[in-house]
Amino acid sequence: MNWNIGPYTFSNRVALAPMAGVTDRPFRQLCRSLGAGMTVSEMVSCKPELRNTRTSLLRRNHQGEPEPIIVQIAGAEPLMMADAAKFNVDQGAQIIDINMGCPAKKVCKVDAGSALMKDEEKVKLILNAVVKAVNVPVTLKIRTGWSQQHKNAHQIASIAQDCGIQALTIHGRTREQKYFGSAEYDTIQQIKQQLSIPLIANGDIDTAKKAKMVMDFTSADAIMIGRAAQRKPWIFQQINSYLTSGRELKEPGLITRKNWLIDHLHNLYHFYGEHQGTRIARKHINWQLGDEYNFMTYKSEIMRAENAIDQLGLVNRYFEALLSAHYDQTG
Repeated sequence: MNWNIGPYTFSNRVALAPMAGVTDRPFRQLCRSLGAGMTVSEMVSCKPELRNTRTSLLRRNHQGEPEPIIVQIAGAEPLMMADAAKFNVDQGAQIIDINMGCPAKKVCKVDAGSALMKDEEKVKLILNAVVKAVNVPVTLKIRTGWSQQHKNAHQIASIAQDCGIQALTIHGRTREQKYFGSAEYDTIQQIKQQLSIPLIANGDIDTAKKAKMVMDFTSADAIMIGRAAQRKPWIFQQINSYLTSGRELKEPGLITRKNWLIDHLHNLYHFYGEHQGTRIARKHINWQLGDEYNFMTYKSEIMRAENAIDQLGLVNRYFEALLSAHYDQTG
């Protein structure tokens, strides 16, 4: 099940997708501990004036993470992107990933992210500039195109391989679709057949069976999990088990899930400081517990907690109620 990007070998074929505001160091570490074979930083701006902001410094913090350190950069100017790549390699990045897949309006309105797919010549200039600027592998993430009328992932994939990109990730939607509609696995399958570099399939993979179906159908070298990992960070364990042995792991028990979540909250407080960490923890609590029995009864109070002690206490209290309801139901 091993595969490579340049000199780096990954122990399994399941990766955590880079997501701004989600895949910070604590979340990457959580997903690694639960089976993710590869993680990528949150998107880092290539603008030099933003390098020393608190946000950028935290996004570049990889202390204690296993190799390879993969940093995703975003921008629209070839020279600035090349300089950002060199800067991040100097800071410890071992693989540079270029973002041409983000559909966010604030990114696309400055012609970055998936907006770059509208200009194949600029894509080529950026990829050439970044690959030549650093002595580490450079990878690329794209979508199937800008819109249904402008689908050019096949052309971008060929440009990427010719420019020396060492792995390509494709989210199977256009920018126009954002996260609506269904991922186009047939497009990913076709592009895999035209490439000699590794291809990573991304989009709508939310169960172990779906992961195997996508791997089998597309012949991708690996798959990348995004939104599903926010709700179920243990999905990596489930996918790995099913891909390697065909065995479906049961959902983890409530006590196990509570321990994972509480440990993650402590890591968030430590990483961001209690004030910011408490606020950032709210979305992780909501992602993991939002669909659980009677959570809405507790949600408002949990989301209003202003400090770590109160937040942890409320989360523990909710799990106690959940465990009690579970035992009553299974009795």
